[in-house]
Parts: sequence; structure tokens; C-alpha cells
Amino acid sequence: MNWTLGVQLLAGGGVMIAAMAALWALQRLIHDAGIVDVAWSAGLGFFAILMACTSGDGDSGRRALLAGLASAWAFRLSSHMLNDRVLGKPEAGRYQMMRNRLGDGVDRFFFAYYMMQTWFAILFALPFAAAAHNPAPFPAWTDFLAILIWAVATVGESIADAQLAKFRGDARNDRTTLRTGLWKYTRHPNYFFEWLHWWTYVLLAAGSGSAWLALLTGPVAMFLFLWYVSGIPHTEAQALRTRTDYAEYQRSTSAFLPWFPKQATPT
Repeated sequence: MNWTLGVQLLAGGGVMIAAMAALWALQRLIHDAGIVDVAWSAGLGFFAILMACTSGDGDSGRRALLAGLASAWAFRLSSHMLNDRVLGKPEAGRYQMMRNRLGDGVDRFFFAYYMMQTWFAILFALPFAAAAHNPAPFPAWTDFLAILIWAVATVGESIADAQLAKFRGDARNDRTTLRTGLWKYTRHPNYFFEWLHWWTYVLLAAGSGSAWLALLTGPVAMFLFLWYVSGIPHTEAQALRTRTDYAEYQRSTSAFLPWFPKQATPT
């Protein structure tokens, strides 16, 4: 697996670098850096298909399942981001803030930022590799559990995205926070279901010596990124700047794991 995996990551990384460089040049023309998020999600789908097609030591049935599940998840997410955040939309607030703060240095910063996404894509391709190289006979009960978790996570994330898109599409909700549907039980249901989705590949890798790799570079790494790096911190900082009721929403609603909201404190 080690030699093959190295070749897979080099080939996939080369394609991602070329794609990110081209998109960096494009964002200079259209002044919308948000296309990087679309490309990153689509890149994960590309990596999943690459791993599934080139890992000859893994069971072919599981590799086909991996390609189908991971690419469907990735391309749904990238399509949603393209339609919800890029096409016909202003540049996302966090990228506008970067442009304002960095001034003349913004192009250099965005180039480094785009290239960094390649390394993140390689990191999150490792759970796909662990599943694709799994030689255990297919199907096993863990494969069926993986399908169930994937379905729950993908449907949940799709519902959360649709609820938020509908809420934002109503001008009466400007500067206010969505607090119904899945957003009643967690401030970030989309992030929760995205994290849940990564357990799919831990289960697809079960029975091999690489299941630990899928765990560490999948659910564990994704939780750390969402909680400390690129997910919740940036999203909530932006929300506090732009929504009048967000601080109260923070006090009453779970940050990540779905749970019942706290009752308002009597005044």
C-alpha cells in the first residue's frame, strides 16, 4: 500500500495544484475567492474516485462503494456551494474582510491560501485510501453500517443547507439568525453532519490495518478543523458582526452536537 499510496497522492496532488492555480487566476478576474471552497469539495470527490480506481489490493466491491458514496457526497456539496455562494452572489463576507485587511498583499495571500487547500485535500484523501486498500471480503456488516451513516449524514446536511438557503432568501430575515428546523438543536447542523459523514470511511476501512488512519485523518481531523480552525471560529465571528441576535443564539443553542435548546433566562 505504501508505494502505491505515495504515487496516488503525488498524482492527485499535482492535479489539485494545477486546478487551484487556475482558479486563483480566475478569482483575480471575478473578484470572488469563494470558488476555492467549491474546488476543495470537488477535489475530494476526485481523490475518492482516484483511490477507488487505482488501489488494486483492495476489494473491488468496496472500492466501487467508496467511489459512489464519497463522490456523491463531495459533488453534492460542491454543487450546493457553487449555487448558494458563488453564482449570482456577492463574495462571502470572510473573503471580503480578507481583501479589506490585506490590501495590495491580498493576491499573494490568496495564492498561498489556494495552495494550502491542496494539502488539506491530500490529508482528507487518506480516509479514502484506507478504505480503498482494505482487502477484507466485501460486503461485511460494517459496510452496511457505513452506508447507513453516509445516508443519514448526507440527507441531514442537505436538509440543513436547504433550510438555511430558504431562510437567507427571504429579505425579512436580514441580520437575524435561523432558529428553526435542524438549526434549533445546533448552531452548525451542516458541520455536524459533515463530521458524521467521515465515519463512513472508518467503517469501510474496518478489518484492515489502516482503519486507524481513516479515524485520525477523517473524524478526528475534521472535528479539529471545524472546531478550532476553518469552521466554527470564522463562521461565528462573522455572525456576531452581522446578526443582531446571534449572541443570544450562542447562549441558548448547542454549538455542535444536536441537543435541545436552553430555556431563556427570566428577566
